[in-house]
Amino acid sequence: MDRTSPLPKRLKAARLRAKLSQRQLGIAAGIDEFSASPRVNQYERGKHTPDFHTAERLAKILGCPTAYLYTREDDLAKLIQLWAGLPERERRQLLSQRRHQKGRRPR
Repeated sequence: MDRTSPLPKRLKAARLRAKLSQRQLGIAAGIDEFSASPRVNQYERGKHTPDFHTAERLAKILGCPTAYLYTREDDLAKLIQLWAGLPERERRQLLSQRRHQKGRRPR
């Protein structure tokens, strides 16, 4: 099993999608402007890991769920992003449909 954190890869991908520099992201997340770029760079290289509260702030700025930053599986990461983009009503409908389908499966 790969023991490396998925956070560096996901953080960089989300930052590039958001078209933010490492410095811009760091400053927006409340990191001192003089250390913002190096700190985000260290997060993206896996040299250091942000605490969960910082990861939450980064995710919010990047417009992605915090869970996206931590999931190893690419397909699950895509699902997390899609889920986050759904209105609450559609989320409830999907869950209801899935529960109903699961209950009809032969055992």
